[in-house]
Amino acid sequence: MLPARGYSTPPIRMLTVVAKLKVQPGKEAEFERACRVMIEHVKTAEATTLTYVLHRARKDPTTFLFYERYPDRAGLDAHAQSPQMATLFSAIGPLLDGPPVIETYEEIDGKR
Repeated sequence: MLPARGYSTPPIRMLTVVAKLKVQPGKEAEFERACRVMIEHVKTAEATTLTYVLHRARKDPTTFLFYERYPDRAGLDAHAQSPQMATLFSAIGPLLDGPPVIETYEEIDGKR
């Protein structure tokens, strides 16, 4: 279906995912090891994952954040539904101190 005269199709906007995870004290190194396995997979096998970076809070070493960028919903879905993601959540689930907080954002404007 074509857009009505005078209207254009909205652009496909980049998606950003921010996932905040709180880890049980003393489990930080184990958590990082499990995440590094996923990071290596993303680097070598997920062309549609444009950015996938793990961060640690400076004031609280048990708080971590993943910053992820995808060109579209299909890229995000491919990552989220991968067997490697299921493996990651199986590995880190017992290490977490509460459920992760995951937010998805749609890009509006800015400098890259």
